[in-house]
Amino acid sequence: MLSDKPFTKENLDLYLKELAKEYRKRSGKNTPAEIILIGGASVVINYGFREMTYDADAIITASSYMKDAINYVGDKYGLPNGWINDDFKKTESYTAGISQYAEYYRTFSNIVTFRTISGEYLVAMKLKSGRKYKYDMSDIIGVLWEQEKKGDPLTLDRIKKAVCNLYGSYESLSEDIRRYIESALETGIMRNYILVLVSTS
Repeated sequence: MLSDKPFTKENLDLYLKELAKEYRKRSGKNTPAEIILIGGASVVINYGFREMTYDADAIITASSYMKDAINYVGDKYGLPNGWINDDFKKTESYTAGISQYAEYYRTFSNIVTFRTISGEYLVAMKLKSGRKYKYDMSDIIGVLWEQEKKGDPLTLDRIKKAVCNLYGSYESLSEDIRRYIESALETGIMRNYILVLVSTS
């Protein structure tokens, strides 16, 4: 669900901390939960090229108390009901394999562990989604650019392997999407990053 309040790394951390605190209050200290943040939330947490997102898609593994805790935090901060939700599980880019490649982010209140998706696995998921009218394409270029700056560039082989690990085969991506990522890597990340900056400014 889209929020009319943007999520930034700072306020998202605040909401997650409050969520864990409220979940613990409702469920007790012996009912751990795990939330894997994906999509825009993972981009905002792991990379600096995008400062905000308007949705907090996730894979939520928790007791039924989590829904009430989410709504409580939403009411407290003026966020919509379901401001963090797992509707993503109904989309084409969902696969149970995501949890295998999610990376640890933080644990709050010793009860809720948060993980994120980054690197080639984030690129693979955005390629699978392939929504040209949303942030997916520009996010892909941004991730490639930042990985290159960090000295850990994502090669086509790494991305293909991630796609295969998540979705079975590279050919599961549409031909247009495969051409897009291959062209982006062939023509150079710097050039593509400048084009993205120009097109979104």
